[in-house]
Amino acid sequence: MLDWDAIPWKQTRHDGVRVHFYASDTATGRVVALIGMQQGRGYPAHRHQGPEEVLVLQGGYRDAMGEHLQGQFVRYEDGTTHAPVALEGGSECILFAVAHEGIALLDS
Repeated sequence: MLDWDAIPWKQTRHDGVRVHFYASDTATGRVVALIGMQQGRGYPAHRHQGPEEVLVLQGGYRDAMGEHLQGQFVRYEDGTTHAPVALEGGSECILFAVAHEGIALLDS
């Protein structure tokens, strides 16, 4: 069992969303990170600039592609847009994400 409290999380400007960056390259936009979303909270709508892979480590979330639960792997292609929101009635949603060329927020 992972100790999520031992992770040096940083709060984002989005209520109920925190992040821990393992790697971030401003030149390419590539990011490797853990993302935590409290139940009912989500990351704003964004467009992927290159592919992104997500592994749901805990809880789950929903977006335009459906519901994604613990243990599921999701791939978003270049140009894909979505606004993930953590599912309610369970645990905080924790994701391991690799965004190869970053994202562009559609709302902020």
